[in-house]
Amino acid sequence: MILAVDVGNTNTVLGCIEEGKILHTLRMRTEVHATREENAIKIRELLGLVSVQAEELEGAILASVVPSCTASVAEAIEKLSGKRSLIVGPGIKTGLNVKIDDPTTLGADMAVGAVAVISCYTVPAVIIDMGTATTITVVDGKRSFRGGAILPGVRLGFSALASGTSLLPDIYIARPARCIATNTVDCMRSGAILGTASMIDGMIDRMEEELGEKCFHIATGSLASSVIACCKHEIVCDEDLLLKGLWALYQKNNRTR
Repeated sequence: MILAVDVGNTNTVLGCIEEGKILHTLRMRTEVHATREENAIKIRELLGLVSVQAEELEGAILASVVPSCTASVAEAIEKLSGKRSLIVGPGIKTGLNVKIDDPTTLGADMAVGAVAVISCYTVPAVIIDMGTATTITVVDGKRSFRGGAILPGVRLGFSALASGTSLLPDIYIARPARCIATNTVDCMRSGAILGTASMIDGMIDRMEEELGEKCFHIATGSLASSVIACCKHEIVCDEDLLLKGLWALYQKNNRTR
């Protein structure tokens, strides 16, 4: 069994994976200032909830979009398990031909998502990752990472709207009954859910037009299922997409060690 760790801006996801099967998925809040010891306590407690002992782990792989957390989380895992984490970044073998201006700046989450789609699904593909930020990226039919777009995530945009205005409240995000809403709360929900769904549909159309071919569409992230249900394109939702990509990367890189 290995531990796959996805450090996001809001939450850190831990996946216990054995022979490609995700046995357990655990989440903890990403704390920018947490020490190695504090992260070790959290990870040990979470693993204990599913009766996994860190000493039993064969290895670990970590992808992070929060540079200030990367070292403390990796050191926490090593302290608990005695194993050094494989960290997704420049130099790791991905099998991707990265066609962006500076390949060394490719975000770990984007790389992992692309690897997951190539390993588990099909290309060309448009990949939508709905976290604190929403990323929409493209892998072409030759397995080349072509780039994409980054925009505020649904919750981030929603919070900014509530905090930046005098009369709009900070409310629970849910799908409204209709697009043309008739009260403030449902108007905000229409914009957040249906507006985001329309944006995704529009970006898919534009990206496919630029690429010159139709793509497979896949989405992941905490709000993906709610938003994607409102899209007009056919889009597969896979909450475990990044964990699958981390498993594929671990296998690819350990074969060459």
